[in-house]
Amino acid sequence: MRHSRRSAARSFALLVVAGGVLAGCASSSGSGAALADSDVAGEWSQPDSEPRVYLELGEDGALTGSDGCNQLTGTWEVDGTEVDFSDLAATMMACEDVDTWLVGAESATIDGGEMTVLGEGDKEIGTLEKSE
Repeated sequence: MRHSRRSAARSFALLVVAGGVLAGCASSSGSGAALADSDVAGEWSQPDSEPRVYLELGEDGALTGSDGCNQLTGTWEVDGTEVDFSDLAATMMACEDVDTWLVGAESATIDGGEMTVLGEGDKEIGTLEKSE
């Protein structure tokens, strides 16, 4: 009987330690954890893009930006582990040799300082990095 209690105590201790390690690995952005508005608000850009590709996500839920050619406006909100973009509108300028992928944004996921932008059917269409 004594051996069973010791074994049970070890198992419990292991479970507590494992739970603590997993909780320590979870973050408020990425890893399937729920996002907070503070994880999302700010400027996200495509490094070294020329012309500049970026989204500015305001704390009030407003979205502005550029796909490198057209100006973008709309709104955003956190929905659990994703960011949903709504009412996305863009100017319709014709720009040669510019990939205007960002205009197709419907939602995004965030893992640390990287935003994966998703288009129709949750297909990945590009990535942006959090600007300092």
